[in-house]
Order: sequence, then C-alpha cells, then structure tokens
Amino acid sequence: MQLNQNRMPIYEALNNFKKERVVPFDVPGHKRGKGNEELTNFLGDKCLAVDVNSMKPLDNLCHPMSVIREAEELVADAFGAAHGFLMVGGTTSAVQSMVLAACKAGDKIIMPRNVHRSAINALILSGATPVYVNPGVDNRLGIALGMSLKELEKVIKENPDAKAILVNNPTYYGICSDIKGITELAHKHGMLVLADEAHGTHFYFDENLPISAMEAGADMAAISMHKSGGSLTQSSLLLLGPNVNEGYVRQIINLTQTTSGSYLLMSSLDISRKNLALHGRDIFEKVRSLAHYARQEINQIGDYYAYARELVNNDTIFDYDVTKLSINTLDIGLAGIEVYDLLRDEYGIQIEFGDIGNILAYISVGDRERDIERLVSALAEIRRRYKKDRAGMLDHEYINPIVTVTPQQAFYGEKYSVPIGESIGKVCSEFVMCYPPGIPVLAPGERITKDILDYILYAKEKGCFMTGPEDMKIENLNVLK
Repeated sequence: MQLNQNRMPIYEALNNFKKERVVPFDVPGHKRGKGNEELTNFLGDKCLAVDVNSMKPLDNLCHPMSVIREAEELVADAFGAAHGFLMVGGTTSAVQSMVLAACKAGDKIIMPRNVHRSAINALILSGATPVYVNPGVDNRLGIALGMSLKELEKVIKENPDAKAILVNNPTYYGICSDIKGITELAHKHGMLVLADEAHGTHFYFDENLPISAMEAGADMAAISMHKSGGSLTQSSLLLLGPNVNEGYVRQIINLTQTTSGSYLLMSSLDISRKNLALHGRDIFEKVRSLAHYARQEINQIGDYYAYARELVNNDTIFDYDVTKLSINTLDIGLAGIEVYDLLRDEYGIQIEFGDIGNILAYISVGDRERDIERLVSALAEIRRRYKKDRAGMLDHEYINPIVTVTPQQAFYGEKYSVPIGESIGKVCSEFVMCYPPGIPVLAPGERITKDILDYILYAKEKGCFMTGPEDMKIENLNVLK
C-alpha cells in the first residue's frame, strides 16, 4: 500500500489537541507553561503548549497503537525499512538497542574499534564480547578508515560463533566501508548486520551519495535525524530490515527508553521525515554543492587539505560522503582543535569538532554560500597569522588497542585509582575520549600503553575536550587490581 508522505500524524494530533483546550490535571507540572513563566518566555507558548504527556488521543511511545504507530509506518516507508522506531534518547539509545537486541551476555559481536562510545557502553550493559577489527589508517591524515572486507573475512573465520557485525556508515570523517559486501558476507555466515548511521541520514534521499544500510540489506540501522535530517537534538530513528522481530526490539528499547516520550522530539521527527521524503533529494543536492564549493575554495588557500572521493581505494575507503567538509590542518602547524578554538574565539564560527589533525565543518540545508565564504576567509587568515612549522606535532588519531578483558568485566571489576603518569602497563576500567567525536582513546578492558598516554596528554595540552573518567580533571585513571 502506498503511504501518503504528506501526512504528519503526531503533528496533526497535537494541533487538534491544542484546539480542544483541555484542562490539564496531569503531568508535566508546568501546565502548558502557566506554572513556569521564565521557561515560557524563553521557549515560547507554542512550544510549552505541546510539551504534553501520553494520553489516548496522542498515543504512547512504549506501546503505540494510533498516531505514533502511523508515524513509525511513514518512517519505514520513507527510509525503505520494514519498521521504524521513533527514538527520544538520541542515536546512543538506538545503537544500544541494536546491540542489546542482537547479543546476550557472552555472545560475540564483531566491530571496528573506532566505534562511538555508545556501542561499547552497550557491551558493558549486555555482557557481550567485542571482537575488534582494526580499521585501516590513513598515514597522511592520521585518521581511522573503514573495515577491509578481506580483514573482516579473516575475523569471521576465526569467530564463526559471532552473532553480529557492527559497521559505521559513514565514520565522522565521511569514510564508508563496503557495507553491501559486509552484509552479504555476514548473512552467508548467519550473522546480523547493525549499522551506526548517526552521520548518514542523508544517504537515504540522494542516489549520488553512498549506499544506505537498508538498501545494502542490513538488519538494523541507527539514524541521527537531528544531525543532517533537521529534527530536534536528541531525536533519532531505529530502522529494521525484514528479518528482525519488531516486537522483541520494541521490548529491548523499552528496557532503557523513557516512558515519558517528549512530544516535542517526536513531532520534530514527524515533520522532518515528511520534509526529507518530499524534498530530500533537492535538499542534499544543495548540501553537496555547498560542500564541493567549500572544498575547492579551501584547497586553494594552501596547506589545508579538504578531502573527498579522491581517497577512495575500494577497500578501507570504499566510498566517501561528499557532504562532509573534513579538513586536515597539520601542514599549517596547528592541531585541528587549535583551529577549532581560533575559529570560535577569534572569528565567531562554531564548527562541529577539531581533533589532533582535522576539523569537521557540518554543512546542511540551513547554510548559505556567504556562510561558506566567511569560513574560507577565516581559515585563510588563520593560516596567514598562525602558521608554523609542523615539527613535533602528533600526526595520528587512532592507536590499535590491546584488549585484555571484556568491557563489562573491566567496568564492574575491582579497581583502584592511579595518577595518569603511572598508569602505563595497567588495564583501564573506564573510558577516555575526545568529545566530539566520542570515539574512545581508551575503553574499559584495554591496556594502557605509552603511545596511548602520550596521545591523551598531547590532546589535553592542545585543548581537546577530554571526557569519560571518574576524575573530571583526568589527572588519575581507574585501573583493574
């Protein structure tokens, strides 16, 4: 049956509800904003009027039977999935639901080590055992790449009892693995394929971009609608392929997702899905064009390198997301995070992130050519004013970890705190990462080496926002006894 993508069932139900002028003797306690004047003045009457609780006319996110159910069906139709769930805990919640649905305690899951912390958090919750495929590394850019099909095949043969394979589609930098080849290989060996598509919402609406997980035949995909899809922060989707039990996955989601689903987040998903279904192709054509223009201009400045599909090697870089404006900064003698700070502090430009050698400027339909020109001129001026010799700079983002115990065993194991400088050789029991992107430098269960410690101290010195450990100053680390 052809569904009408013009429909926005949650949005429509909320508008009808507003017209009824129902007197609220339920939660939330601000009572459509009347009880919190400051909040109402800040967010506005329209927002507070639809910050409501589940009720019969508005359905229930945990057990949808009417308008939310219809919104989910429209999501599945728009994304070419068998089923779609509205997620109000961000893509973190969607990634964790995928892993928890695929793996029980003791089960193996194959994944690249450059996964978002949410995937490793899911291993702590589930007790599943990770089998890491070390991604390729681009020595010039210093970034982790995708999974090699040949390397993955070797890992599958060594671990035929693994239940699932998790794939980044794409990485934060825009790098794509051969997800179709991975899916065919996984299914041949009876394994599920889970795709972290936090940065790949747009793949579903533009045939000039890399293949989406659902089109590649993956079993589950976590989608950050709030990143490139236009919905409110924290609103995401979980998509299922035809061979996954929808009822069981909903039970898994309901283990951790709130029973008070935000109608602000859900309606933003509803509206954004309609917008992408009807106009996505035009939207992302514009985004591609803006990113291409930006790359051309930046590469003419000198020393910066804004990279794209020329990196493709049909292996660890099977494809590239050309909407990503990833820029290597090492040749101007500045770490990415230093350029990030200068752009914000000196030029009033906020980009997505900076790390040791790269920055990412997130481009969307909301950007204009003059915004790109302002970014380009700021980068040119930073080069002119701050360029220095790159000698002594750390030039790699990714270090292969030495895994000694599972994340769950390490996280819940007996531990003690040591000064970070005395931690070499010990097994870490917590996370250390730069955020964003939120990919752990150290995860629970991994041995602390001199290379890793040097990286952490260098990243701290350069101004990376380090997160994860119990000690907020990151002067001490918890290690296993």
